[in-house]
Formats: sequence, C-alpha cells, structure tokens
Amino acid sequence: MAHTQFTEEFKIEAVRQITERGYSVAEVSERLGVSSHSLYAWKKRYGKPNSEIKATDAQAAEIRRLKQELARVTEERDILKKATAYFAKDAK
Repeated sequence: MAHTQFTEEFKIEAVRQITERGYSVAEVSERLGVSSHSLYAWKKRYGKPNSEIKATDAQAAEIRRLKQELARVTEERDILKKATAYFAKDAK
C-alpha cells in the first residue's frame, strides 16, 4: 500500500466534515480514501481543544439554568399579577 502525504488543509477539512457537518468517520473515510485510523488521529489533533469543549459545556449548563430560573420568575410574576387583580377587585 502506498504511503500518501496529505496537506494540513486537507486534514482539517476532513475533520470538519466529521465534527461540523455531522458525517460519520466511516463515510468520510470511504469518500476520501483515507483510513478511519488516520481520521481519528486527525480529529484528535485538529478537533476542538478540550478547554474549548469544556467552556461550551459550561455555557450550555449556564443557559439551561438561566432558562429554568426565567420560567420560575415568569410564573411568580404571573401569580402576583393575578393576586393583585383579585385584591384590587375586592377593594372596590
């Protein structure tokens, strides 16, 4: 089997097909004529750094927490509006 040298741009684009476009490693491997072992190695080398992945996960968790808090505060506001309307009606 011949040993082919691929450019760095080619490797990065192959990794993008897996990480950003959602293709499987097997699909990209077959389409590009590259071994899946090479693709996994390139993915490890050119994929997102762990610190970036952790930051993204932390942001997603914060967004979930804030959405839950917003839902709770919105519900409390609606209850208070109804209570205010009820007591205002009784005061007349």
